[in-house]
Amino acid sequence: MRVSVIGGGVAGAASAIALRRATDAEVTVHEAYEDPAGQVGSFLSLAVNGLRGLDALGCLAEVQAAGFPVALQRMWSASGKLLGEVPRGRRASDSLHSTTLLRGRLVELLRAEAVRAGARIETGRRVDPADLDADLVVAADGIRSATRTVLDPAAPQVRYAGLYSVSGVSEGVRLTPGTYHFVFGRRGAFLCVPAADGTVWWSAQVPSPEPPDPADVTRGLLAELYGKEELPLSLIRAATRVDRPMPMHRLADVPVWHDGRTVLIGDAAHPVGAGQGASMAIEDAVALARCVAGVPDVAGALAEYTRVRRPRVARMTRAAATNRASKTPGTVQRRVNDLLMPLAFRHVYARSTSWLYR
Repeated sequence: MRVSVIGGGVAGAASAIALRRATDAEVTVHEAYEDPAGQVGSFLSLAVNGLRGLDALGCLAEVQAAGFPVALQRMWSASGKLLGEVPRGRRASDSLHSTTLLRGRLVELLRAEAVRAGARIETGRRVDPADLDADLVVAADGIRSATRTVLDPAAPQVRYAGLYSVSGVSEGVRLTPGTYHFVFGRRGAFLCVPAADGTVWWSAQVPSPEPPDPADVTRGLLAELYGKEELPLSLIRAATRVDRPMPMHRLADVPVWHDGRTVLIGDAAHPVGAGQGASMAIEDAVALARCVAGVPDVAGALAEYTRVRRPRVARMTRAAATNRASKTPGTVQRRVNDLLMPLAFRHVYARSTSWLYR
């Protein structure tokens, strides 16, 4: 069987590994960019569901070594009140801890593993699914997927989510190692984690009715937005690097995932966010390979893949929407959160998230 994978990011590289390991397919990855890997972009966290997917692919240890473990997450109110401390990306009983690393480094490792598994990677050229001589086409071409519209001209369009993010790196601020911090700021959420080299990686997520002009998003603006939150302000002032703002997007439910030969995976089918984008893409790759290996014909395998994945992805998408809404509360809602969130984290959080990490 010949397989063509469109996109060499996390979803594409992971699916190439999975298909090579689970089948005897001849796999070619088509990546439009010359080099989508390397030390570029911001950081991401892999929860234990994504890490177990990597274990199935045979590259868990390498990815763990490229990042650092994060066991806990602390949630803070705008006033500096500790709202709760919960396991980060896992159940409390799980000895496997989430891993944080640079997105580009993860892609680099997965692409190298795909080559070792026997896949071929071609870069620097965009391809059309119709032109590919393949029995199976895996479209891992991201949130702005061109393949999605090829499969369904009426497919939903990507929309701005009303938030933009700015990532940075700071030095000289001490935080507890192995702990991720989430601040519900007055004018935006703020996430940060101490890295293995002693720096702190952070991301500001700012509500805005329109995507910003990058030139307008300065360190001074960030300091103004987070001027009343002690931890975010200290990190912004100590920043040695501030990246350009990145608009965050959302996508309505995609009705058509496949046409019997071509299938959407990862952000092309379901951009979820909420710290689960990469983990869900890895899950997709493992599930797709298992279906292709276990069902005798491609069309049947893609139908089974859709049946298996849609319910879990839909549940994750709903959770992500709730997560996004929590980052833009009004004054009254913030006060309610300060009162209720400690109870929720203590009594509800574990039950409400355990399905995800199983």
